[in-house]
Amino acid sequence: MTDADDLLMLDNQLCFALVTAARNVVAIYRPILEPLGLTHPQYLVMLALWERSPRALNDLATDLALDPATASPLVKRLEADGLVIRRRSAEDERRLDIDLTEAGSALREQALEVPARVMAAVGMDVTRVAALRDALQPFAGRRA
Repeated sequence: MTDADDLLMLDNQLCFALVTAARNVVAIYRPILEPLGLTHPQYLVMLALWERSPRALNDLATDLALDPATASPLVKRLEADGLVIRRRSAEDERRLDIDLTEAGSALREQALEVPARVMAAVGMDVTRVAALRDALQPFAGRRA
């Protein structure tokens, strides 16, 4: 086998390593998020809203690297669970604003333990997780 052949081995593929890692990361989060009543995509929405709320659905979708049509059902489910409220903007009726409810804001306290539990599950500290995250930024469409 030549070096060129080695480049085509499955275990040498960056895409395979990333997709496998992504699937496994979500599986690690699942039991940690379950007591909070959140799926991994819902957790990402809540993280964005805990950073800044209220915000327009389109802005939220952009920050999450999602299409608004994909973000909308996530937000609707969070609203059904009493964590967010959707309302038309007073300035622009075409814009849908998403805001946290009291319960949604309070859930942040419980979520504070999530990052530490994930790091413990993978045996990494903050420094190693940050380095890995930063190394992945070019593949996420963002600069480190």
